[in-house]
Amino acid sequence: MTTALFGGSFNPIHTGHIALGQWLVQHHYVDELWFLVSPQNPLKPASGLLDDQARLRLARLAIGRKRRLRVSDFEFHLPRPSYMVHTLEQLRATYPERDFVLIIGADNWQRFPQWYHSEEILRHHRLIIYPRPGYPIDPASLPAGSKLVETPLLDISSTQIRESIAYDPAYDGQGLTPAVWREIQKQHYYGA
Repeated sequence: MTTALFGGSFNPIHTGHIALGQWLVQHHYVDELWFLVSPQNPLKPASGLLDDQARLRLARLAIGRKRRLRVSDFEFHLPRPSYMVHTLEQLRATYPERDFVLIIGADNWQRFPQWYHSEEILRHHRLIIYPRPGYPIDPASLPAGSKLVETPLLDISSTQIRESIAYDPAYDGQGLTPAVWREIQKQHYYGA
C-alpha cells in the first residue's frame, strides 16, 4: 500500500491542504494520505504556533470521515526537534508493509537540501512535489522516482488565514472548513 505523508504544522489546516490530499488519492498517485501534524518544524519559527493538541484537533475536524485521508500524531511521540528523516525511519520500522511517499510543496523542494539528512530521505523514499505560486520547478531536475504533479493551484495560506482572523473583523472563515472555523471561534484561537 502506498501511503503519502503530508507533513506540516497545519497552523491551521485549511481547505487547500484537504483538496490536495483528496486530489492525490482520487487521481491514484497514492492509496491513502496521512496528514502528519508536526510538533515544530525545525526550519520555521514557533511564534504563533497553537499547541500540538489544538492543531491535531483542528486537523481531525477538517478531515472528518473523508475516505483514504487520515490525521496522524506519530511525530508527537518522537524526540524533538522533529526531523523528517527520523520520522520516516520510525514509520518504516512500525509499518513495514507500507510504501511511504513524501508530499512537499515546490517551496519546500527549493529548501530541501537544508533538511536534516535530505540525501538519506531520498535514498529510501520517493517525493511527490506539488506546485506553489512563485516556485517554478524543472521536472527534469528532480531525483529518480520523484515527480512534480500538476495539482490544482490553490493560493491559500495558513499565515494569511491567521492574519485575517486576528486583524480582519469581517473575516468569515473563508479557506477553512465550517467545523474548523467554529472551533477556532469557540476557542478564540489566533485572536478570533
